Amino acid sequence: MRQVSFVPFKLLTPRRLGTLALAALGTLVFALAGLPLPFLFGPMFACLLAALAGAPLQGVAPISSAARTILGVAVGATITPEVIHALPQMAGSVAFVPLYIAAIGLVGVPYFHRICGFDLATSYFAAMPGGLQDMVVFGAEAGGNVRALSLIHATRVLVIVTIVPAVLVYVFDRPLVQPIGAPASELPLREMLLMAAAAILGWKLAERVGLFGAPILGPLILTAALSLTGIIEHRPPREAILAAQFLIGMGIGVGYVGVTLLELRRIVLSGMIFVVILAALAFLVTEAVVQLGLASPIEGFLAFAPGGQAEMTVLAIVAGADLGFVVIHHLARLTLVILGAPIFAAAMGLRGKSGRKG
Repeated sequence: MRQVSFVPFKLLTPRRLGTLALAALGTLVFALAGLPLPFLFGPMFACLLAALAGAPLQGVAPISSAARTILGVAVGATITPEVIHALPQMAGSVAFVPLYIAAIGLVGVPYFHRICGFDLATSYFAAMPGGLQDMVVFGAEAGGNVRALSLIHATRVLVIVTIVPAVLVYVFDRPLVQPIGAPASELPLREMLLMAAAAILGWKLAERVGLFGAPILGPLILTAALSLTGIIEHRPPREAILAAQFLIGMGIGVGYVGVTLLELRRIVLSGMIFVVILAALAFLVTEAVVQLGLASPIEGFLAFAPGGQAEMTVLAIVAGADLGFVVIHHLARLTLVILGAPIFAAAMGLRGKSGRKG
């Protein structure tokens, strides 16, 4: 008789179990110390330090992708008729998104190419503020340095996710204590089942049609339809969102496994300096949007912070910001970058070239 093998058990190798245990320990330490967002920062910093120390960590990519569906559902549940009616009011601030992207490219590409010495393909896709996986894939197709792109974008997300909470707490005086969702025991079972179905179906349907960011956008679209029709009225349970934070934080830290001292000195340091450049550009755009009365300071700050969509969603939830406003701006940025980056790369003659290693 043929033996049935269950994929979840195959995924739990000793290295992955060790990584999960380390991430759990980091969560516990942060919680006991009373530090903010222990389920995000605890796993992130525990795995980051262990990775830099040379520990043989290994992430659980399929489960991490599944965790992102939870955030897609959380965002989709906030898309209500009221948010749709408010879309025209967001048009003015959304119009700044392409200008913001253009400014990042005009500054970032010369920085990576002329100052850091990377080849043009690597420089171009390192500068583009899109999703990590998408920019690495596009950069590889154009002949860029995959390792450099992975580390630069991982560094961008790591530093932004670390800095943004501090700015929210110490600059905006906004404690990160807003409830992320009701516990599962308080939510209708029917709604939780519908949200679980929307997460899985939305993810897989989005993958089938080739939609970028499928684990988030697929569930977001399907859940938004349920929310707009009044079929669901709640966000996913607190336990699910905490699990998503845990896996996302662990994934960021594990991204530094195998990094060498030379890569730290050259690639990671280049990425950290670029974050400073991004922060300056984000400040200028945010200030313009706020001064024109197109957004409040906190919503403007979170909408233009160049972090990952999943991470910014978590921070917007715990800060009590207008989640619809923040997410729509990040969706606009990611859509423009992901659709436009390959087009501009081809126009620059990058596609298909075998770029030298930067």
